[in-house]
Amino acid sequence: MVNINKNIKKVCSFYVSDWHLITMLLPHINEKINEEVKITTILENDLREYMETLLGKLRLKNTDKILNIDWNKTKDLQAKLEEIINSDEVIVNGSMEFINKSNKIIQKELEGDEGKSIKIINCYDFNNYKDKIKEILDQHDTVLNTSGEKSKEEYLERIAN
Repeated sequence: MVNINKNIKKVCSFYVSDWHLITMLLPHINEKINEEVKITTILENDLREYMETLLGKLRLKNTDKILNIDWNKTKDLQAKLEEIINSDEVIVNGSMEFINKSNKIIQKELEGDEGKSIKIINCYDFNNYKDKIKEILDQHDTVLNTSGEKSKEEYLERIAN
């Protein structure tokens, strides 16, 4: 694992469509809201419409709290830094370049702040990065998928079978 900040846990996730991404994230987000975890997003593309549509079909008690998370495209990451730093979890979605840039900014912002810990969930489009899975896994602590957060070894074992 390449992460030099001990207070940052990096999780990766792979999805095959925006619908898959939303349906995979939703159980995790719902659980974390129940635990009163503060979640924010850094998104290269809008996901609000997908989230609103899916939540409209479900009966979750946390629907309003989930919709209060910013599911719109992040236009100015610098302006959002305070919100990010005050969060417990940050969901990052976009191209590898976008994800790497966002992670660097978060890591730089947290340098020297040993009292703050944060989990970054980097979401990669499997269709674009299937040839870079090993490289991506090497940069993360665990993997989040539809069955929850799993070890990298467990994930590799599942995709090999």
